[in-house]
Amino acid sequence: MMASQGPHHADLVYATLSDRAAAAQSAVAASWSRSLRKHGLDPNHDRPPRRLSGAEFAFAFERLEHLVRLAQPAIDRLFQAVGEAGCCVLLTDGAGVPLDRRGVAGDDVDFLGYGLWTGMVWSEASEGTNGVGTCLAEGRPLTIHRDQHFLTRNIGLSCTVAPIFDADGRLAGALDVSTCRSDLTPAMLKLIAAATGDAAHRIEARHFRETYRHARVVVGPDNGRGANGLLAVDREDLVIGANRAARMAYGLTEARLARPFPADDLLAERAAEDHQAFAAAERGAVQRALARAGGNVSAAARRATLHRKLARLGREGGR
Repeated sequence: MMASQGPHHADLVYATLSDRAAAAQSAVAASWSRSLRKHGLDPNHDRPPRRLSGAEFAFAFERLEHLVRLAQPAIDRLFQAVGEAGCCVLLTDGAGVPLDRRGVAGDDVDFLGYGLWTGMVWSEASEGTNGVGTCLAEGRPLTIHRDQHFLTRNIGLSCTVAPIFDADGRLAGALDVSTCRSDLTPAMLKLIAAATGDAAHRIEARHFRETYRHARVVVGPDNGRGANGLLAVDREDLVIGANRAARMAYGLTEARLARPFPADDLLAERAAEDHQAFAAAERGAVQRALARAGGNVSAAARRATLHRKLARLGREGGR
């Protein structure tokens, strides 16, 4: 059932945006600002999302069919985790159009009423601040919870979304878990966000491995958000591909990846950076030890030696 329309939601949007500093202080306010000022949307706009024609949807699906096929196990697994909690799962393209979905039959009437269905357009330009559209606009995982939506008609939704990047690090689409439930706790939202992010990373990794199935895939450092850096290396040990996490971890640009280069060069550069960072940490330890010892070099040396032993123990233990 559609949520009751909050008559004061539009007033809240306009009042928030009357403060020019709001967009700089809040990501939601920044998205509201884009919705109103860049896209010219009205928060009281009450029409459902635009639906693509059959031909338009077929074209959109064909462009991403390979990724949709590879994503099936991850989507199924995610839906098994959240479906009974009143959630649907959507896989969208980069334009915010759901190409595949999962939902419990008993909830489908509500989700269809909101337009959470394949072939509907959920870009930020079309629907204002919303999980899918804002995730794609900002290229980051997020949750748009109920009255954080721009349009009043959407404030009954809570949408948790993770971006999906293709094998070349380009934003390809998004994975969305949406619900009409009003009783979601912050703890539940965190669990849904973790499950959604994990599923998105699985899709990305499978797509990368399939794209470079004739190469050897080397697992590198993660990006701090749960996605491992992946490098594709050919028979000559030349790097021929890198996913987004690896590009960020190693500072790889399109220009660097335009021509294959020895994997050893990349690993040597990383080792040199690690060595420099460790040396800087040791110098800092010596300076702090001297300061604490009041300039007593002997005492400072003992402190610095202890620091080095502990640091090396930590490095070796983490291998």
